[in-house]
Amino acid sequence: MTLASVPKLVLGSVAFAIFWMLAVFPAVPFLPIGRTAGSLLGAMLMVIFQVISPDQAYEAIDLPILGLLFGTMVVSVYLERADMFKYIGKLLSWKSFGAKDLLFRICVISAVSSALFTNDTACVVLTEFILKIAKQHNLPPHPLLLALATSANIGSAATPIGNPQNLVIAVEGKISFGQFLIGVLPAMVVGVVLNALILMVMYWRVLSIEKDEENPLANYAAEEEVNSHQFSPATMSHFNSLNSQEWNARIENFNIPNSPQVQTLRNRSIVSDGEIDRVLSNTLDSTRNSNASKEEANGMPPQTKEETSPSKTDAKVVKPVVETVLNSLEVKERLSVKWKYIIWKSCVYIITLGMLIAMLLGLNMSWTAISAALALVVLDFQDARPSLEKVSYSLLIFFCGMFITVDGFNKTGIPGALWDVMEPYSRVDRASGVAILALVILILSNVASNVPTVLLLGGPVAASAAAISADSEKKAWLILAWASTVAGNLSLLGSAANLIVCEQARRAPNIAYTLTFWNHLKFGLPSTLIITAIGLTLIR
Repeated sequence: MTLASVPKLVLGSVAFAIFWMLAVFPAVPFLPIGRTAGSLLGAMLMVIFQVISPDQAYEAIDLPILGLLFGTMVVSVYLERADMFKYIGKLLSWKSFGAKDLLFRICVISAVSSALFTNDTACVVLTEFILKIAKQHNLPPHPLLLALATSANIGSAATPIGNPQNLVIAVEGKISFGQFLIGVLPAMVVGVVLNALILMVMYWRVLSIEKDEENPLANYAAEEEVNSHQFSPATMSHFNSLNSQEWNARIENFNIPNSPQVQTLRNRSIVSDGEIDRVLSNTLDSTRNSNASKEEANGMPPQTKEETSPSKTDAKVVKPVVETVLNSLEVKERLSVKWKYIIWKSCVYIITLGMLIAMLLGLNMSWTAISAALALVVLDFQDARPSLEKVSYSLLIFFCGMFITVDGFNKTGIPGALWDVMEPYSRVDRASGVAILALVILILSNVASNVPTVLLLGGPVAASAAAISADSEKKAWLILAWASTVAGNLSLLGSAANLIVCEQARRAPNIAYTLTFWNHLKFGLPSTLIITAIGLTLIR
């Protein structure tokens, strides 16, 4: 590919270097503005330096990818409210048979949940829970945290909605959900199993430590901490909608005599005087008639109204009748709230399953995800603002800036020129070419991050493979998806999922743990090379 003019080449490289620095190191001392602002700065510099025009910058933004990303994030928000991640977490501690069984469960559950709900979401939700399980079983946390982060990356490679780079590949490569799943699933399954085995081999000794039974109170406290764990939302923004804990609180409050719900019912019963008066009148009449008939049966003359003491009779009858009416209303209200929540949760799961089936059938993934998100908003039947506020709009903005910046860098001609040098040795129709291509992807993904790597290499790699055959083109896209995703396991900085696990663990109250760069690299380097190599032979 022909290089651009020297001014464009230099200025475009400077803009991309600023973007890359802020994307990889978002808190550099001289410009601590973060990744999102860094991507916008890179995009703005590309336009100001006239590497691309404003119109070209807008055209570089891929709306189908943004739509798919937005839709899946909204669906994840409603799944979190419907206790999906709570059930996933509980599977980790259900009838566990020891540390090695627990490690394997973490690998499997992390991989499956990442494939369906994105790797970042799975890591945010499960990290603190896994720390509590480690404390309960007296295990060192770092093998379990490594299992969560690395298996989340491997599992996310199986579907287009597993991670952001797969979204780009599925849309740009025009690969359907089903084709993507069939192509990568065998590699993902083998990769997860291998990842668990490597972890067990490396940490066999620490995983074989017997649980300390000398302090039963501490063990009981740790178990109670696991059982009472409240699963965090997938993102950290505030959330005012009625989530699962609030639903449970509503239901439980009906068991408290002086709770606001009971008081409301009491007030409501006082307001509906006509209904209670009718009940009381009927009950009083029936009671008096019953007493009169009993007196006649016993040979006693019936009492006249003057001889009867209405105040005493009424006092005895009114109190239990009022209590009966109130209790009946409370039970009905409690059951109503409970069943509404159960029906709502079931509908959320059905809509999500329908979204996945529609994607498997080959419907447009972007519009399918958006349609599912809007269906959940309508089903909720309340102001959607609190739920929509949980969507990571900063990530969407980051993608916009990154699309523009990478497109500008491509227009300098540098990526194309480098690919022209590598292309003869990186053809996907031979094993040596696949190995070299995977090595290039691994290195670039850890230097420039996986999403920019996919945006830089995707077009040239696909064009080179398309010259061989249409099947080779799809295989090249899937190789790019597999290698760029698994490459995230190489180091702590390789993927956002790794950083999320590290930060969540470091900030967890009372059970904080620091996963160091070297602890991760010691496992990540051999694991990534082995799993990538074996997985490449299984890509279809």
